[in-house]
Amino acid sequence: MAAFKTQVVSAHEDGAISAAVQQLDAGNLVAVPTETVYGLAADACTDAAVQKIYQAKGRPSYNPLICHVADAAMAERYVAVTAGAKQLMEAFWPGPLTLVLDRLPGSGIAASVTAGLDTLAVRAPKHPTTHKIIETLGRPVAAPSANPSGKLSPTSAEDVLEGLAGKLPLILDGGRSDVGIESTIVGVKGDKYYLLRPGSITPDDITEATGAPVYDRDDTKITAPGQLLSHYAPNAPVRLNATEKQAGEILIGFGDIAGDISLSTSGDTLEAAHNLFEILRKADTMGAGTIAVAPIPDAGVGIALNDRLRRAAAPREAA
Repeated sequence: MAAFKTQVVSAHEDGAISAAVQQLDAGNLVAVPTETVYGLAADACTDAAVQKIYQAKGRPSYNPLICHVADAAMAERYVAVTAGAKQLMEAFWPGPLTLVLDRLPGSGIAASVTAGLDTLAVRAPKHPTTHKIIETLGRPVAAPSANPSGKLSPTSAEDVLEGLAGKLPLILDGGRSDVGIESTIVGVKGDKYYLLRPGSITPDDITEATGAPVYDRDDTKITAPGQLLSHYAPNAPVRLNATEKQAGEILIGFGDIAGDISLSTSGDTLEAAHNLFEILRKADTMGAGTIAVAPIPDAGVGIALNDRLRRAAAPREAA
């Protein structure tokens, strides 16, 4: 893969959006801000461009990508939007909810986006910069998190540059991500909803919007991003549910457990989600032999936090 002199440009600078669209139209990668984390974007309709995502990240080819669209109308060009999916789009789009739906035959989406599946993950991001890029481009972008595969997701342009400098021509700096963790992913099959990856939109939020229960995923196959056992990992090993630190550890606190640094001193899971990846990065820079993390209640957004932390603590997969 050709080396680039990676430029970081403010998303608010005149010409930034048109420069991003030109790069995408030319088949290149662009790191873009979203409300969840920064994404590594490519034209989702050009297979050669999408392949560059896998190469830049070192991402396994069997791990599908999310297709980011401008709105529900654009999504309907590529996936079969059921009544249940429409209800979720109306309730949560634009925003941090990804829907896995049946891909329409002949949709034009690059085969590598779906990793050979008959389904496609779609999301309409809320961040105005990325929304405008997709709208101007006129077609979706495939955009996983803009970091080396398996490593901590980036919540700032600086994080992207640290992990991917030289592997893409342009990073748009839109400030720190608001949500701080990746989107909730829900599979829609008929009139049933399946949680494929937890996020800031919780199963209770979905049930409140639809009146229907949300089921756990019904198989163990990789059907959506974020399902690899080892993922979201800092450099140091991670120990969970720690109430005190051991020798050589940095303790990340939560609530009443202060720690060396804290996800949220007030025990607010939304604040903890916003801070999660930044705090894990900070613990790495503090020279932790091991990163110990205080217990987090496994309810609401805490479900997503514990999901990320379990994957961060899992045995590392061989490169």
